Amino acid sequence: MRQYAGYSTASESNERYRYLLEQGTTGLSVAFDLPTQMGYDSDHELARGEVGKSGVAIDSISDMEVLFREIPLDQVSTSMTINSTAIILLAFYAVAARRAGIPLASLSGTIQNDILKEYFARGTWIYPPVPSMRLITDIFAFCAREMPRWNTISISGYHIREAGATAAQEIAFTFANAIAYLEAARAAGLDLNVVCRRVSFFFNAHNNLLEEVAKFRAARRLWTSIARDRFGVSDPEGWRLRFHTQTAGSTLTAQQPANNIVRVTLQALAAILGGTQSLHTNSMDEALALPTEEAVTIALRTQQIIAYESGSADTVDPLAGSYAIEALTDDLEERARVYISEVDELNGAVGAIEAGYFQREIHRSAYEYQRSVERGERSVVGVNRFQQDEDEQTASATLRVDPEQEAQQVVALHRFRDARDAGRVKEVLDNIRQRAVTSDNLVPVVMEAVEGNATLGEISDAFRDVWGSYQPPGGLS
Repeated sequence: MRQYAGYSTASESNERYRYLLEQGTTGLSVAFDLPTQMGYDSDHELARGEVGKSGVAIDSISDMEVLFREIPLDQVSTSMTINSTAIILLAFYAVAARRAGIPLASLSGTIQNDILKEYFARGTWIYPPVPSMRLITDIFAFCAREMPRWNTISISGYHIREAGATAAQEIAFTFANAIAYLEAARAAGLDLNVVCRRVSFFFNAHNNLLEEVAKFRAARRLWTSIARDRFGVSDPEGWRLRFHTQTAGSTLTAQQPANNIVRVTLQALAAILGGTQSLHTNSMDEALALPTEEAVTIALRTQQIIAYESGSADTVDPLAGSYAIEALTDDLEERARVYISEVDELNGAVGAIEAGYFQREIHRSAYEYQRSVERGERSVVGVNRFQQDEDEQTASATLRVDPEQEAQQVVALHRFRDARDAGRVKEVLDNIRQRAVTSDNLVPVVMEAVEGNATLGEISDAFRDVWGSYQPPGGLS
């Protein structure tokens, strides 16, 4: 069981982590604020007003050490939702563990590290695709040697679905990205048997219970076929679809937010019946704000009641053999294969991104969905059916991020910079720029920069100096 740490500072998130561990969660999931995801320190002009609004702000190794203070990193699995700056956050985490006397080989967890979907479904890219893919294969290689228990990528259908994709598109576009990552790993000379053992996936769970169960079953079959037949992976462990599921934030409504508890329960049940190995349940107030303590606890209890009281997790593939489930599974797998073939014709995922293919397909699906709601063809309880006057107390019960926390984060960042050796910082950043144009693995280089007290924004800027920033094709964003 995982749960989100939804506070804006490292110290508050640390308190949430310890609370969740006391409540029986076995893994921790951290989302970072938008500036951290985009490679900006909290005092950057583009970070103003955004610090801590969508997750925790991490500018330095000091922040990472505060975030995981008194958390036994060799005993919990930590999942980090981070992509463009994944190599930096991985380095922060590894250095923090090493300073705490914890061997890197004992660390378990996941970095999302899935940059391709950012170019068409989410938008937190920094660098162009080619150097971004190089960072990913460098992480594959480093973790295979030094952090063998670490999941080096969590290829995400979640954000693709949140952007408006259908169930079939979620499977297909996720696996199209996976194919691109495996091709890049093979081109880098990596052993795909080793790589595939640490590849994981991140899927969405929507409201249509039977379709979602079938989606997960189809995904399992399709991934085995891709790994074994397309790439020749011989290790059965590499054929397994190892996936985390999060319930669908896009389905939650600001109207009658208590109804979201029911939605989340159905979505979580679909994921479990479909074979998920890890689960995040969204809080009922997600459509309004970051979660309150009460909302997080209800979300966690939802998982625990399903796990310990429902019996739904006691049987592998419990709905196998149902005509409806089997027919839906076959249909979704076939539709996903058609989409993958279309991506192949565009020279893979990168070509499809440059051609705007993914963007157009998702936008079309999102438009059709919204029109069906507006026409009343699709019911959303509390929105276009069974409406009621809104309770004015709802807004006052949501979590509000104190604007003063941004000022405090900036002050802490300035203190961190003032206390360090400026000459050493310049040296490690120059080293990044020099190594970025070589074929050297960049993970040790970034770890050296972290040890030298360079900040996340400074390391990101060093790469920007060499590689530039990605500009989407005209008319696309």
